[in-house]
Amino acid sequence: MIQHSEITDSDLRNGIRKNIICFGGNQKLKIYGTLQCKSGKRMKKENRVFFISENEAIESGFRPCGHCMKENYQKWKNEFI
Repeated sequence: MIQHSEITDSDLRNGIRKNIICFGGNQKLKIYGTLQCKSGKRMKKENRVFFISENEAIESGFRPCGHCMKENYQKWKNEFI
């Protein structure tokens, strides 16, 4: 997990370009999603984290975003019903 506040903008762009950074998340709400998610783009920089893989996000205790990852969110939600 990479904190947005601990990475420079150029390192972030290089990580995304090289597919090292594939998912973003909200550390406060424990939600992860795609880097194109409109909800994710609105979050505060100090709450934003990045993940190399979806498994890393899940292992860190994050759940899928209900906007950009609807199928994964429904699977996660159905596990609790």
